[in-house]
Amino acid sequence: MKIKQFVFASVTTATILASGNVAAADGKALYTAKMCQTCHGAEGKAPIMPLYPKVNGQSKEYTLAQMKDIKSGKRTNGMSAAMKAMVASVSDAELEAIAEYLSTVK
Repeated sequence: MKIKQFVFASVTTATILASGNVAAADGKALYTAKMCQTCHGAEGKAPIMPLYPKVNGQSKEYTLAQMKDIKSGKRTNGMSAAMKAMVASVSDAELEAIAEYLSTVK
């Protein structure tokens, strides 16, 4: 059953991304597809290391600004070097969808 759910989520994410309709993308699916949970944990609640931030529950605007600043190189403190590689291939629309999702997770 879990394999079917994973395949469905992967196919759904791939379909959304391929269609170019990222604005309607499911931020939760993107959070998983872009491997965010690898460092920040499920739903952004449980980072794997104490120096990685919890990213759930922040405002969408704050989270989006931080991700964009890391991607552009404007933010270089903390663990931003590790994060820069992760967001390099994530579009602004995808970042926005992820930030929207994280802002709703408490």
